[in-house]
Amino acid sequence: MSHPLPVLAASVIRHPAILRARPSVNRFLLRYMMKFRPRRVGGHVILHSHLPPLNSRAYGRFVREHLLGGSRGPSHAQIGLTDACPQHCAYCYNKGRQGVAMDAATLRRTISDLKALGVFWLGLTGGEPLLNREIVDLTAVASPDCAVKLFTTGMGLTPALADDLRRAGLFSVSVSLDHGTAEKHDAIRGYPGAFNAAMRAIGMFKEAGLHTGVSAVLSTGMIRSDGVEPFLEFLNGLGLDEAWLSEMKPSLQGPSDPAAIATAEERRSLIRLQDRWNRSARMTVNYLGHFEAGAHFGCNAGTKMIYVDAFGEVSPCVFAPLSFGNVRQTPLAAIWDDMRSSFAPGEDCFMLRNQGLLRSRAGAGLPIAPSASRELVKEIHPEAPGRFVGLLDRSRRSST
Repeated sequence: MSHPLPVLAASVIRHPAILRARPSVNRFLLRYMMKFRPRRVGGHVILHSHLPPLNSRAYGRFVREHLLGGSRGPSHAQIGLTDACPQHCAYCYNKGRQGVAMDAATLRRTISDLKALGVFWLGLTGGEPLLNREIVDLTAVASPDCAVKLFTTGMGLTPALADDLRRAGLFSVSVSLDHGTAEKHDAIRGYPGAFNAAMRAIGMFKEAGLHTGVSAVLSTGMIRSDGVEPFLEFLNGLGLDEAWLSEMKPSLQGPSDPAAIATAEERRSLIRLQDRWNRSARMTVNYLGHFEAGAHFGCNAGTKMIYVDAFGEVSPCVFAPLSFGNVRQTPLAAIWDDMRSSFAPGEDCFMLRNQGLLRSRAGAGLPIAPSASRELVKEIHPEAPGRFVGLLDRSRRSST
């Protein structure tokens, strides 16, 4: 783990075009990046796994295409490699989605189309993406000019597959682990043995030399009982590079009890915990609510984020069960243009703001059909964008 300043200076030397950005934008980026201690893993310099490695071609694309080039395309995407999963999480955002799974050729074409739109960070998800036998080839299609991250339960992993994924260009992996005890994690996941599978996978990914972290969905019970920091201590003891944290998000098929959703103050407390933790030389804590906070990048669902589920339906993010079309019937670029025209970046999570409206309009199957999705978003009032988006917008207006 390195001090941020020398690493950030080296990144500027590698990508000097960043100096052409307006001073206000670069000041924002410097303040944000100073909250994390970069790690050097497998030749990569990684601030945290929601950004490309600072010494990568993918980071260069961020600078050229989005920071300076004013790209209207997405920067981040997730794609479902399969809907199949042996685990049964109550909060699963994919629960209820239906259709015919994309074949390997469609997945390869869609990944290439995402990159052509501007995506430089791609999350492989599911279901359990390791169940797709084409995962190594699909990883290779996306890299090296796109940072590829894997979200997995760890089930189905072998040492050979971990090595193959690293060689194909995978830069980071998050293994799902929601509690520090087997009994509670298995209960959350609805699968006996889920904890042991995750622990084995962590060992195999670390042995393969990958940036290895845990993806944890924090329950309000853990947050309200002050259980998050002891859980982080447990994870740190595993020798992980990162803990990727998210509180439980509202979903149309998940828990509807408001008490299951973290309050705004509880989310702010997680931001404070992240910042306090990251001042020490331990594993990185990367809280999604911090990245999405209005003071930072805000919610970019449908504006810089895009999700293609395992059936080809295109949504603004993994948590928002709205479809704007299917890649089998409509070119992805046309779907993106349609969706992008309907969305504006906001200061808070789209689902946190609009779960009631979506619940009132959802039918028996998910995602909500394109025609209904277009009508629904017309009722959503735009809000101010996150600080970074606002700075970029002002910079572009002043240069025209």
